[in-house]
Amino acid sequence: MPDDPIAGLIVATAGADRNEFRNLYRATSAKLFGVCLRILKDRSEAEDAVQEVFTRVWLNARRYDAARARGMTWLIAIARNHAIDRLRARPAAREGDDSAIAEIADRAPGPEAQVVARGEARRIADCFEGLEPARAEAIRGAYLGGLSYEELSRRHDVPMNTMRSWLRRGLMKLKECLEA
Repeated sequence: MPDDPIAGLIVATAGADRNEFRNLYRATSAKLFGVCLRILKDRSEAEDAVQEVFTRVWLNARRYDAARARGMTWLIAIARNHAIDRLRARPAAREGDDSAIAEIADRAPGPEAQVVARGEARRIADCFEGLEPARAEAIRGAYLGGLSYEELSRRHDVPMNTMRSWLRRGLMKLKECLEA
């Protein structure tokens, strides 16, 4: 077992050594989570599955035989089998089941929604054109680019309070334009 530290942790776990079980969890949980996630394709369910796998390991560690398999191989087999069992326990999609169709359906906006969105985008662009170019650029930098007042005031070479006024007045003009 010196060449297989995981096997040693499993054997210690079989003796109800909680500290070594904790070490076993730390050493292997990420790998076992990956196995479960690959099979189940759902993060939350994979997390639950890993917890159940470690419960099984705690209860059945005495069954581990180092002569038959390396420790990690034994743990992966438990995780894989448990994940497959969970997958099989899921309700099967019946023929004519609308939920299966909903998963396939295109969630992209339909033609009508796209036309409305384009119209709104055009209105916003027209309102931006009504602003002074420097103020429009400052608003875009603040609200689309995530720039701070300080960054904007340096970029436009104006005092910070002036930048705040530009943004406030510019937003008020945009609001008036969009409500008109």
